[in-house]
Amino acid sequence: MARKCQCIFPKPVEWMKGKVVGSGSFGTVHLAMDKSTGALFVVKSAETEVGIRSLENEANILGNLDSPYIVKCLGKDFSCTAEDSVRKFNLFIEYMPGGSLAEVVEKFGGKLDDDLIRLYTKKILQGLIYLHENGIVHCDVKCQNVLLGLSGNIKLADFGFAKKISNSKVEKGSSIQPNVGGTPLWMAPEVLRNERLDFAADIWSLGCTVIEMANGCCKSPWGIDFSYTNPMAAILKIANGNEIPQFPSNLSKEGLNFLSKCLERDPKKRWTAGELLKHPFIQGKSGSRNILENAFSPASILDSNLLDYNSDESSSDNEEDNEFVMSRGNPFSMRSCYGNKKLVSGNQLISSGDWITVRSNSQTI
Repeated sequence: MARKCQCIFPKPVEWMKGKVVGSGSFGTVHLAMDKSTGALFVVKSAETEVGIRSLENEANILGNLDSPYIVKCLGKDFSCTAEDSVRKFNLFIEYMPGGSLAEVVEKFGGKLDDDLIRLYTKKILQGLIYLHENGIVHCDVKCQNVLLGLSGNIKLADFGFAKKISNSKVEKGSSIQPNVGGTPLWMAPEVLRNERLDFAADIWSLGCTVIEMANGCCKSPWGIDFSYTNPMAAILKIANGNEIPQFPSNLSKEGLNFLSKCLERDPKKRWTAGELLKHPFIQGKSGSRNILENAFSPASILDSNLLDYNSDESSSDNEEDNEFVMSRGNPFSMRSCYGNKKLVSGNQLISSGDWITVRSNSQTI
């Protein structure tokens, strides 16, 4: 069910901005804290016209959604810092401590095995089913826009390019003329040709995302290195040629068949998210238990699980207890700013010297 965002967070109208945890064409993403409760969240800020328009679109889309597979919008406002007089649009989003799926793939060997790919793809599909049932095309599905919680639960994020194409369910194959943004090498050929936009566009991007998980996120799903390739020529070839991305050799037979249902150049022949959820690759058995069970979501900067556990300081007599504590700790406490490889540790996040106070003015939207 969709919901109507009340946009009353944070309360009171004073919050603290911390370390940069991401950036994009619209602006920056900072870790932030509600001073009245200590609750952590992230704030996406923009001051340019294009950036503000992107964040306003994201706020409008997320404000009407309520799903365990979609990142939650906590509110929005305009603010002005003490250092300058520039007004910024701020969008408050729930904090996902695991970072992006791209970061996680990079940290754990550069690629994932079949079981993990199946696990994450299933959750992405459940998020896409919810979006499509509510008439929304995400338009930018990729590993960098999938966020992880501490327990492995994942949520789709970054809805700056998302489009609402219907007020109700749309039949397979229906479309609108697009004015679409996104990441070109993850976009469906028909979208690159500016021909159509429907839910099938997200399915193509999902296929590219599966390739990312299998091959690694340091290169595009097409294996194109822009250091040696003309970007526009590559995009034109994808849009107008007959090629599809090369399938990973390390995927199982079922995984390869799953990709073939996603990466069909004819959008009418692509499977829907609901059909893909029933595919043998997704229904295959995995050794993983329900990742939503015992999920942990930090509510305060004082939550001990946010901090790295230092086993060197513990005595051997407490090894059993230490193992228990470590199993509940944050496996992703070293969070990277994807792209520039800058790492921020849990201890650095609570250093008072790195926080600045931001006071929102009385005008809210």
